[in-house]
Amino acid sequence: LYYSKLPDGIEKLQVLLCDPMLGTGGSALTAIEVLKKAGVKEENILFINVVSCPEGLKALANNAPDVRILTCALDSHLNEAKFIVPGVGDFGDRYYGTTGYAEGLWGTNGR
Repeated sequence: LYYSKLPDGIEKLQVLLCDPMLGTGGSALTAIEVLKKAGVKEENILFINVVSCPEGLKALANNAPDVRILTCALDSHLNEAKFIVPGVGDFGDRYYGTTGYAEGLWGTNGR
């Protein structure tokens, strides 16, 4: 975790936790722990994402069972490199354009 700044009184709020992908569950569980340490109850957290895989859903179910999850798609699994298969590629690279365009992975016009 690089940075955390939560509003005063967050322990009294319903929290929407958003992340584009749920792979291993590590990032989501770290964020959930930060919220719990700030007094937020698991049942007051809704984790929203675009694509999940069974491994990440199991990790959340085992370690944060009262967090509700809303996902748009369920892909089949994680590969050896811990990428969701078939997935959408590296979301950060696609969003920020740091890699993939020149290689022809996301398109050819660099946008």
